Amino acid sequence: MAARPPSAAVLILHGGYETGLAAPAPGAMNLPGLRMLPVARVVARAVRGDSGVRVQRVRYTHRGWNGPREDPLHDALRALDALRREAGDIPVVLLGHSMGARAALHAAGHPLVRSVVGLAPWCPPGDPVTQLAGRDVVLLHSTRDRVTSPLASQSLTARARRAGARTCLVTIPGSDHAMIRRAPAWHHLAGLLVSGLLGLTPVPKRVEAAFGLPPGAAASEGTLPLDGLDAGGPAPRRCGAVRGGRG
Repeated sequence: MAARPPSAAVLILHGGYETGLAAPAPGAMNLPGLRMLPVARVVARAVRGDSGVRVQRVRYTHRGWNGPREDPLHDALRALDALRREAGDIPVVLLGHSMGARAALHAAGHPLVRSVVGLAPWCPPGDPVTQLAGRDVVLLHSTRDRVTSPLASQSLTARARRAGARTCLVTIPGSDHAMIRRAPAWHHLAGLLVSGLLGLTPVPKRVEAAFGLPPGAAASEGTLPLDGLDAGGPAPRRCGAVRGGRG
């Protein structure tokens, strides 16, 4: 008996390198991929109550971003196109780390994408934001990250809000780019946000409030400290066809 198509999906995009045309290392040698395995497991548990939600890792053809080639972006778009052919217009959350978060942000204009969660994202100042209009975007960044810039993430959330996105930045003090220090906080928040953005559980009330900020709000207004973030929350938000099966 053929498996039913998913009613929603979470695509996981791991990190990589600024340049690198070789294929990603296999298995346990792919350190950026390994970093996202515990995150993927927590997310899968968070959405387990809705059997129609698929959690799927995006496979890269090259290990680097590679300038204007934007290789992981095209890998993400191919995965989204394949999902659409299989399941139709289902809601998708993109969850990426570092380079993978950059790819997720760039791919957010795809018709399936409803939300992006970026972990320690790579957000160069000139990156586009118009594709984020109408999307929910939550970025998580350590205040001690020395590889990618939390200030750049804060700037991107403000620019994306002016472009019509609902955005916020959550700061995680005392951690690092690889999400090793305070790993449970990263994992828990990733699961909490993905489940909430799919409408399966409440979105943290402070995130929901940040989503309601006016387009011209200062970047600092949409920046939230981790402590107490998931205390309470509004009713679950609906996201497309997540609840209930397909017809």
